[in-house]
Amino acid sequence: MELEFDLAKTVDENAGRYFNLAKKAKKKLEGAKKALEESRKELAQLQLQGERHLLEEEKKQQKKECKREWYEKFHWFISSEGFLCIGGKDATSNELVIKKHLEPDDLVLHTDMAGSPFFIIKNGQRATELTFQEAAQAVAVYSKAWKLGHSSADVFYVYPNQVTKEAKPGEYIGKGSFMIYGKTNYLHPRLEYAIGLVENEVIGGPITAVERKTKNFIVVVPGREKKSALAKKIKAKLKGGDLDDIDKFLPSGGAEIKRASSKK
Repeated sequence: MELEFDLAKTVDENAGRYFNLAKKAKKKLEGAKKALEESRKELAQLQLQGERHLLEEEKKQQKKECKREWYEKFHWFISSEGFLCIGGKDATSNELVIKKHLEPDDLVLHTDMAGSPFFIIKNGQRATELTFQEAAQAVAVYSKAWKLGHSSADVFYVYPNQVTKEAKPGEYIGKGSFMIYGKTNYLHPRLEYAIGLVENEVIGGPITAVERKTKNFIVVVPGREKKSALAKKIKAKLKGGDLDDIDKFLPSGGAEIKRASSKK
């Protein structure tokens, strides 16, 4: 290490100059150490955020790779008695439900309101009144009655051979609509629906059907809150579940939480 002395200054003056330089160097060193420590903290935080992001992406990828059942593209639920119930989400899926998935042993449910979904109960002719009532509630919830804020709706069920695309002379049947012939059997369900969590899987349906599978569920009724905001509240109350999956079970139009069950 070399030191330079100013011969025009005394020894004390030269020593004082180096002393001041040393103080400045010490301050710079302390600043550098502090900056280094802050950089390390920021790096650790970024690494943690990166790990969380990778974990979230991995979960999303796993969800994409998870095999979806064919009926999940429709409105659907499993009744208390174990019967699959599916319904159209729009005119196109109404057509698919009836034309592609309706079989002789099924039952068909609909309302007199335009724009309502067609639901079918697979093997529904073996079901009891309990499943009929649950399917009717699903039809009512996804019908225009919900958007209009009704508390109940009139829903009927018929047999597959009563449903046809053949119109009466001079009439036209649009996409997603069908003609119903013969006797109709009416039910009058309340407009309320349950969304629950089984482990980390979101399920939805009539209260009695969801309650059979989990005690962790909420009940929604027609209201003014938007689906996106309500889905977040439901996720918080259920303490889990995917927002997109919750959103899929919520009816179109405003809604609000009526009550939440307690975990057991």
